[in-house]
Amino acid sequence: MARAIQERSIEEAAQTMNRLDVIAHGTIREGKLEGFKRQAAELIRQTKEKDTKTLRYDWFISTDGREFEVLEAYVNSEGLIEHSMHIGEARNVLFREFASDHRITVHGDPSAQLVELVNTHAPGGAGGVNWYSFHQGLES
Repeated sequence: MARAIQERSIEEAAQTMNRLDVIAHGTIREGKLEGFKRQAAELIRQTKEKDTKTLRYDWFISTDGREFEVLEAYVNSEGLIEHSMHIGEARNVLFREFASDHRITVHGDPSAQLVELVNTHAPGGAGGVNWYSFHQGLES
């Protein structure tokens, strides 16, 4: 019951605050699919246990098992920063042992703090991240 209340509060906050939607993409190393799947499960486990501002964290693998995408959503920039801190070590293992070519697309208006952290710490710096600001949609 408390989890349902927390989830509803997070959803309500996301509607009024600066929600970020993220697509992470990468390549699975040849012969490493099963290890990749185990490490992805570990990242999901840590996200479920630790994150408080994550709305979505869904992993997809291409039908040929060579690429992956993660669809993510956060209440705001703080949520993405929190998530990154929680899963940093496990993500490093994923890319050190099982995956490569990490690219990220962020939809929404990130805080200055998030942009600075990405420029300083993200793989490839800001070059590995594409930023998109909201223009128009069904609710605008």
